[in-house]
Amino acid sequence: MKTPYDVIIKPVISEKSMDDAAQKKYTFKVAVDANKTEVKHAVEEIFDVEVKKVNIMNVVGKKKRMGRYVGKTAATKKAIVTLTPASKEIEFFQSL
Repeated sequence: MKTPYDVIIKPVISEKSMDDAAQKKYTFKVAVDANKTEVKHAVEEIFDVEVKKVNIMNVVGKKKRMGRYVGKTAATKKAIVTLTPASKEIEFFQSL
């Protein structure tokens, strides 16, 4: 059984994600095997908010070179969580 902290890895802090936070849209890096329902329940349990919608996207790993050796960064999954208008905001993003 996965705990909510296994599903949500960390928040994504970028210029676009900070602009979206004004519309109650928060971006998180999530587990690769997580689905929308698991992300919704995890965010609701961790932050005590109401989730309206979850959008998930797969981020493909990039090729990286170190001299003549070629490697690849790990593939990840990103989730954009939209909260309901009646829900409170996530305080973690307000302190940044």
